[in-house]
Amino acid sequence: MRLYDTLTRGKQELPPAPGPVRMYTCGPTVYQRIHIGNARPFVISMWLRRWLAERDYDVTLVENITDVNDKIYNAAPGKSTELAASASQWYVEDTDRLGLGRPDHEPKATETIPEIVALIEELVRDGFGYEAGGDVYFRVARFDDYGHLSGQRLDQLEADEDPSPLKEDPRDFALWKATKAGEDTAWDSPWGRGRPGWHIECSAMAEKLLGPTFELHLGGLDLVFPHHENERAQSRAAGREFAQLWMHNGMLEFVGEKMSKSVGNVASLHDVLERWGRETILVYFLTAHWSKPVDFSDGTMEAAQARVERFRDVFRGPSQPAPAEEWERFTAALEDDFNTPEALAVMHGWRDHDLLRRALDIFGLASLAEEREAPSEIIELAKQRQEARAVRDWDEADRLRAEIEAAGWEARDVAEGFQLVPR
Repeated sequence: MRLYDTLTRGKQELPPAPGPVRMYTCGPTVYQRIHIGNARPFVISMWLRRWLAERDYDVTLVENITDVNDKIYNAAPGKSTELAASASQWYVEDTDRLGLGRPDHEPKATETIPEIVALIEELVRDGFGYEAGGDVYFRVARFDDYGHLSGQRLDQLEADEDPSPLKEDPRDFALWKATKAGEDTAWDSPWGRGRPGWHIECSAMAEKLLGPTFELHLGGLDLVFPHHENERAQSRAAGREFAQLWMHNGMLEFVGEKMSKSVGNVASLHDVLERWGRETILVYFLTAHWSKPVDFSDGTMEAAQARVERFRDVFRGPSQPAPAEEWERFTAALEDDFNTPEALAVMHGWRDHDLLRRALDIFGLASLAEEREAPSEIIELAKQRQEARAVRDWDEADRLRAEIEAAGWEARDVAEGFQLVPR
């Protein structure tokens, strides 16, 4: 299997099965409900894990939860612990509704403090980190390979996103932050009470659960710099090989603008699930290559919903055996950079129920093969509509059809009478 790697700017081969393939995905910073864009790396990671398992790989997926961060302090001054706990639970509840299962491990930063402190101590001991006023910073200029992942040139870098007069170099980034006014969580360390910087959390959590070297690091394209560049720098400075291949998914966009909680142009996963349902969301994500941006709008969701119904319609008809090479076509699409749009196009050409169900199950969509039974009151309305049509009372038939549709069903006329299909 080949996947596009941000570090080398080309497709790289995974080791042959059974691997292992160890995967680390940067999960959410929990200060409100995640938006539909935050769900994309979760979905891609879970799909890739399911596909690798289908291909007989020994695969482990870790996806972290960042539960100590400036954004949480700013969102709930004095009550960040309560907010982080609630938002972590919202995240699990909302992603559970996607029906893809859970990662093998979901570590929290607050549960990894000893490992974080130990890693920082190593960096300080080896001269890559330095203490200043209770903070600890990473010496960016000392790490010769800094900028390799993101393409940034060290001599052109401006100040880090977190300015401080304590830094030796404005480009240096925080490994540890001394407790400040209004922050309600802190831990003991050799440098005094404080809490970890954002980047060091992921380095420590990945190593704790996957070891010093692992095959795949995933996350959104917006994390390439500075987050992933800094993760890579601090881990490799500490002598770890760290991630061998980096996958960065494209962003969701509202009419060409990146979806962002800080900008405010967001649609929460919870609300999108309520409106469109999990199957439409999953098919929507299938339509775009994981590395590319994808527009989010009523139009793109309606198109995904129509695809859902096309799959349901296949299972409502007779099964037609597919040629023997069809599964190989599907496999070839996913083995070449996990090309879900191409795999989706292959699936849409199938009328073989067993083959289609097997493929859909990779993406958590085997439920499309299951026929939903309409409630008894909807069946009664459909019978009344059929009777009205029999006596040519078209106005009554139209009224009943509208009532059925308002309840979320469509009455289709078939040779045997009628068929009720969810809308």
